[in-house]
Amino acid sequence: MYNDDTKKELENIVRGSILKGDGNHCTTIRNFLCASFGASTTVKKEFESKLLIKKEQESSLRNYATTHQLWIDHLPGQYLTKGGESKVYLDIQTSSVIKINDAVYYATWLEYFNSLILHNLIFKDTSYSLIGFIDIENVFYAVVKQPFIIAEGQASLDDIRSFLEYNGFQNVKRQDYINKEYGLILEDMHDENVLLNSEKLFFIDTVFYIVAENYSTP
Repeated sequence: MYNDDTKKELENIVRGSILKGDGNHCTTIRNFLCASFGASTTVKKEFESKLLIKKEQESSLRNYATTHQLWIDHLPGQYLTKGGESKVYLDIQTSSVIKINDAVYYATWLEYFNSLILHNLIFKDTSYSLIGFIDIENVFYAVVKQPFIIAEGQASLDDIRSFLEYNGFQNVKRQDYINKEYGLILEDMHDENVLLNSEKLFFIDTVFYIVAENYSTP
């Protein structure tokens, strides 16, 4: 369950309030997007209608990256794999994985950064930090770093469900969950996105959405 500070932070993220800085670029850029474009909730059916906003946000982020020297010329580490939304590299020197993401699963770039911050708040052991941005063949990517976790066994779907239910998420279909208190959807929580190490679950790939109040569960 969440402590009072975590609950307050969750409320502020969902409301679109400006968050206090924590030294992480993810929070700073999320605040920048909120201030520039406002906060709004969405569901998947609105992806196409928000394409223009996403393009405008990308343009603003490109300018932001230039102003704040956040462009990356090359990707560190060795290429590992391509997941549903990210290409993944291993940086042995820092025991980290580097992921590049073009926010393909999100209607806007603000949604992507909200998802990162929600992950960092709920799954602190595998927190993301933003390294910068990169342009590959005219595709704009965010570049994030995450601790490298060695899997010692396969995570049980029952254990994943129990953990998420303890933290307020209800299983709605397959491996998709919703937290009705905060209006959060957490998708695709199967055993490839959650690793088991020393009998502890590590959530390494999450996709959060903040949904509209009138959203109905499947």
